[in-house]
Order: sequence, then structure tokens, then C-alpha cells
Amino acid sequence: MDNKTNINWYPGHMAKTRRQIKENISLVDIIYEVIDSRIPYSSRITDLKDLTNNKPHILIFTKYDLCDKEETNKFIEKYKKEGNYCITYDLTKNIDNSKLIKLSNEILIEKLEKAKEKGLKKDTIRALVVGIPNVGKSTLINKIVGRKITITGNKPGVTKNLSWIRIGKNIELLDSPGILWPKLEQEKEAFNLASTTAIKEDILEKESVAVYIIKFLHKYYPDILENNYGITNIEDFEEVYDTIGKKRGFMMKGGVVDYDRVTDLIINDIKNGKVSGITFDRIEDYEF
Repeated sequence: MDNKTNINWYPGHMAKTRRQIKENISLVDIIYEVIDSRIPYSSRITDLKDLTNNKPHILIFTKYDLCDKEETNKFIEKYKKEGNYCITYDLTKNIDNSKLIKLSNEILIEKLEKAKEKGLKKDTIRALVVGIPNVGKSTLINKIVGRKITITGNKPGVTKNLSWIRIGKNIELLDSPGILWPKLEQEKEAFNLASTTAIKEDILEKESVAVYIIKFLHKYYPDILENNYGITNIEDFEEVYDTIGKKRGFMMKGGVVDYDRVTDLIINDIKNGKVSGITFDRIEDYEF
């Protein structure tokens, strides 16, 4: 999809975060880029390697339980072929952080050995945790650490500053607020981000986002659309909204459906994981 859009989404705190990352990158050994498994392309930070001076990199796919694994795995295999290391996590379960620590040590073994040869005491790995808003970064950190450290929320922009967090005795995490690239140029990516609430709800019109979700489900996941909303035909969106509203009891005086509540329902069902087993990005839509 080549439709261009001129959505500007670059709040001051994101510019500040990028500046802080550049200032602190010399202290970091490895990058943990957190990705929403439902948007494995749209949730990547396009210029991250430049921002982090090509430091070693692990792609951490969160919310893996919510995605369409067949579609998301196509991206994972593509990223692996490009030389990336990939790990998937279900954030509703306890996380075994040993595989992440083990992989980090394997990737950095040469650097750690060289430091020892030079007589430097280097037994602590420092990792920068970075990702776009609302990919589950704070939840992931809490799970890895084993206790609540960061404030979590189901909206973008919860974490405000960079902060160091120790896990175990040999690894430290540098947590960072969610960042996006300066401009969202592809309409599809913008709507994918809005559908998973990675960008604030006032950036795109909410009703347009809800309609996008319904159209997407109808095209790729008609069974999910029918099972969740009783919808099989989307030719008339007024009828679609009426069907959902009446089924859910979203009625106002005079027997009129409350369309705002229907819109909120559709968006919140994705945000809260009630509608799952879907991946918004399709690998055939993008050029690598």
C-alpha cells in the first residue's frame, strides 16, 4: 500500500528520548528492541541502528499470544535471515529470562573476553530497552525483573525518562520512553499503529480507525469478525454499526444506536486483547 499520509507525531519527550539515547549509547552493550507481534513491521523503529551506532541487537516480540503466528512468523524468519536475533514472549505468563540473558552473553562473548584480556573488569551486561509506545515494554521489564519496577499503562507515553534497572547480578537494563520516527509516511502503517493504540487516539479520527479494523477483519479474518460482532457483510457501515450496537445494547433514547460507544468497543477490543489471533502487517505489503 503506497498511500502517503502526512501525520506528524513527534512530541517533545520523544525528541528528548532520542537525544538521551545518543548521549548514553556509549554505556550500552546491546539493544533490546521490543516489537508488538501483531504489527511486526509497523512497530519497528526505522532508524534505530543509526541511533544506537549499530550495537548488537535482539528483537523481542511481545504479545505473541495475541498475534496470528503464521503471519508474524514470516516476519521473524525474514528478520532472522537478515542476521537479527529474535525472541518471542507472551506477557500474560511468567517469563523465563534465562534465554534472553543466555543469548545476550553469547552475542557479547567476544567483547567480554577482549575486556578481560585488557584487564578490564567487565562482568555486567548493559542493555538498552527500546520500542514504540504501548508495545508492552514496561510489562516485559517487570516480568524479566520479577517484580514491579516500571509504571505500566494501556496508553502510549507512560514511561517519561531513561532509567537503569538491575536484573540479577550480571545485567542492567536502561529503560526508555516509547519513541516513533518523526513522520508516519505510509497510511497503512499509521492505521496499524492506531489500531493497536501505539499512537494517541487523537492523532487519527477514532471512527476511521474503527472502520479500518472492521475492514481488515473482513478481508483477512472473517470468522473472527462474525464470531465477535455478528458481521458478515460490510457494504453498508451504518448497518454494521447498527448491528453491533443493537447486539451490545449500545442504545440511546428513541432506539438510536450510540455510534461513539461502538467505535470505542471496536478499538478497545484490540487494545485489551479481547480480539486476538490477528496480525495487521502482511509481509507482501512491504519492500525490504
